[in-house]
Amino acid sequence: MCGKVIFNLRKQKGKDFSQRKLADLLQLEGIDLDKNAIQRIENGSRFVVDIELVALAKIFDVSINYLLGFEDED
Repeated sequence: MCGKVIFNLRKQKGKDFSQRKLADLLQLEGIDLDKNAIQRIENGSRFVVDIELVALAKIFDVSINYLLGFEDED
């Protein structure tokens, strides 16, 4: 579930917001993920841990509950 939301948020940012760019932004937040990990998250073959959720919510400016599918986007 979370992977689909992340994929959609990334695509909403435009074609220049690649998996590599997201991985770079996560590294700036202290999260060591590469492009391949982002790809696995988006296709549902890798779980997102709590500290990663916090960083992703910050990058996309959404709540953790939104990333988890518990609430609609404001």
